[in-house]
Amino acid sequence: MPNQEDTLKITTQMRKGILEYAILSIIWKGESYASDILEKLKINKLLVVEWTLYPLLSRLKDDGLISYYWVESSSWPPRKYYRLTKYGWETLIIMKHVWENLSEAVKNITL
Repeated sequence: MPNQEDTLKITTQMRKGILEYAILSIIWKGESYASDILEKLKINKLLVVEWTLYPLLSRLKDDGLISYYWVESSSWPPRKYYRLTKYGWETLIIMKHVWENLSEAVKNITL
């Protein structure tokens, strides 16, 4: 029987495959500050360690899927807000279709 470490490893591997899709979906719903993205992922149990988010955001930016802008405030340090690029939006649409097809296929196989 799998132990707790095995379960964590399986969970981590399965989450990795959908994190980019989840992050792009969050940003699509509204330009987002990193802590907002992190909170939504945590609430939905898709991210367990904070340091995972920042490399993902950097990679999404480097891949041209998201961009960012800074917001200055007298109440807090400057914040970096992320938004989808046109390419990111087009990629998200493809991811949505792929996810729906994969999800349906897995559901049919496992039920």
